[in-house]
Amino acid sequence: MPKLGMEPIRRQALVKATIAEIGQHGTLDVTVSQIARRAGMSSALAHHYFGGKEQIFVAAMRYTMGVYAAEVRGALAMADTPAERVEAIIRASFSSRNFRVETVAAWMNFYVLAQVSPEAKRLLNVYHRRLRSNLAHGLRPLVKTRAEMVASRVAALIDGVYLRQSLGEAAPNGARALEQIMGYVQLELDQREQK
Repeated sequence: MPKLGMEPIRRQALVKATIAEIGQHGTLDVTVSQIARRAGMSSALAHHYFGGKEQIFVAAMRYTMGVYAAEVRGALAMADTPAERVEAIIRASFSSRNFRVETVAAWMNFYVLAQVSPEAKRLLNVYHRRLRSNLAHGLRPLVKTRAEMVASRVAALIDGVYLRQSLGEAAPNGARALEQIMGYVQLELDQREQK
């Protein structure tokens, strides 16, 4: 007889094990068996909770996006000015919780998954729209009509840093990434002041 109340705990263990396995292997080429073993349960139980590997990957994607969204909300709650708002969003992208080797690998592999999974593609589109919208909201008072364009560029820079990190050998350096992207934002602000 199953233990009552264990399903959410086991689901979360499987999701975290999925992220860890993707991070270790750097690819979606992991088996449900490997994920379940890391989570300390049988692959049959993993299939019972999720149905299949793609569903586990999508659940891991939702979890990773949820962690990021919570961090953004927390950072935005402490931002008082439009510039602080923009920096808070960028800072959340490179926090120690979001910019780790296994999380970077998971994000890159979610992009791959989105090429074949409609649900993963939908989630990735939601993430992109929210990121650009949040950035544009903070940028609008600062760069006026160029807010959407600058927000798209900042979002692309964030993705680019993740891509470069996934290809690199060094440990993720969130402070350096934040400095680079905020440098670009400052260039855009300086351009505004020169007009």
